[in-house]
Amino acid sequence: MLTLATLNTRGLPLRGTRIEERFAAIAAEFDAGDADVVCLQEVYTYRLLRLLRRGLPSFPYAAYRRSFSGPAGGLVVFSRQPVSGTTYRRLPGWSRGTIPLRSRLNALHCGVLAVQVAGCRVLTIHPAANIDGDWSEQNRFRPLQAAQFNALAAIVGGDPAIVCGDFNLPASSTLHAELLRRTGLRDAFQGDCPPTYHAEFLPAGRPAHCIDFVLVSPSISVRTRKLIFASGPPYVSDHLGLQVTTELPAGGPSR
Repeated sequence: MLTLATLNTRGLPLRGTRIEERFAAIAAEFDAGDADVVCLQEVYTYRLLRLLRRGLPSFPYAAYRRSFSGPAGGLVVFSRQPVSGTTYRRLPGWSRGTIPLRSRLNALHCGVLAVQVAGCRVLTIHPAANIDGDWSEQNRFRPLQAAQFNALAAIVGGDPAIVCGDFNLPASSTLHAELLRRTGLRDAFQGDCPPTYHAEFLPAGRPAHCIDFVLVSPSISVRTRKLIFASGPPYVSDHLGLQVTTELPAGGPSR
């Protein structure tokens, strides 16, 4: 069995959002919980990483790729079990679309962090956000997101694997369906995940979607699934988290 959780941690604007208090609350809940592996996004600085490590004494293993200001891509995996084979791949940042400069710059920091734990490859991702909230094939963010998810599909590799994180697109997107088709992964929540972004932080009239996922290889059985960090306000992040308990296949990974 392997219990895995994922959460986009920072989310809210930096000013006036009690970031130290929120990160302490995130760490305390995970440390008291039953997850074996915790995959986090938007841990952009070493200061935030230190806040989390201080609050997670029962997670002795922390995997990330170092960059100048913090974990590359803001991605960190904490584990109660030993991890190995840590790799980080930056996702494509160039786009033909007429997206805002800030979105282009943010796309340069999108990536995939992968580790081996308990005989399973675990990948956590944070691709570019579509600030339009329009995932149609004609949207200006489509070329960028398509390039990033094509790259992710090429990275996933063999079975067993778990891919999780803030995907920044809903299950209704054709990009999501194409990712599942190309990789053979399936949704651990069986397409029944409620919105994972708090509606209070969206522009008026824009619906909330499930944009965070845990995807698993065919050989992995999902025993339990639940939302975490759903209560509030106040919230620890603008995202909710997901947690699943899985049963891994005997005999280790296949290629």
